[in-house]
Amino acid sequence: MLVILQAVLGFDNLLYISIESKRAPKEKQAFVRNVGIAMAMVLRIALLFILMSVIEYFQDPIFKIHWAEYVYASINIHSLIVLAGGAFIIYTATKEIMHMLSIEKDSSEVEKPKSVKSIIFWVVLMNLVFSFDSILSAMALTKEFWVMATAIIIGGLLMIWLSGKVTEFLKKNQLYEVLGLFILFVVGIMLITEGGHLAHIILFGNEITPMSKTTFYFVIGILILTDIAQSIYQKKLNKN
Repeated sequence: MLVILQAVLGFDNLLYISIESKRAPKEKQAFVRNVGIAMAMVLRIALLFILMSVIEYFQDPIFKIHWAEYVYASINIHSLIVLAGGAFIIYTATKEIMHMLSIEKDSSEVEKPKSVKSIIFWVVLMNLVFSFDSILSAMALTKEFWVMATAIIIGGLLMIWLSGKVTEFLKKNQLYEVLGLFILFVVGIMLITEGGHLAHIILFGNEITPMSKTTFYFVIGILILTDIAQSIYQKKLNKN
């Protein structure tokens, strides 16, 4: 059950890793993915140990915001991490989409590969942000540390195996990269709503509610079906 949980909740993380690794030099992309996931796997286990010991401190408010009847928030460490992660993913997806839609196609403006260390850092950091959901869900299923650690290791090995395949698929089907970026954008929104719920944020009398996993996968399904329909329609137009 925990391995399946890791796989389902790790889909968005896998997509981020595949897109982010493309920023590295071509010959280093596989290295970046493997090392980044391996380091994140070790840190996930460490995070699991920490959360099992001090979970209540992550839920305690560190500061509050109260501005008349317009804004209220009770920020804790957990919500702060999730909000920051969601904001960063939205920024990354938006920047990549705008780059793709840029009218200028001057070959001299080709984006330079980022440093390997920088990409590994972001892969590890975002992996930890994504891991909160899976770790907290795992803790609800069992209290055995070794069971959860084993599931994390198996999930990490599956991610290493699948990340290369996802990256290769996106390279061969570049049109789907746009779809992947919009999915990543939806992931960012989901994290923002989840972080807002954890922080009990109320805006103009309306409390932020988290996007459910059912809604998330429904939206992803609609995006994929729309993309498939658009591709089929485009092929028919090209034949005519």
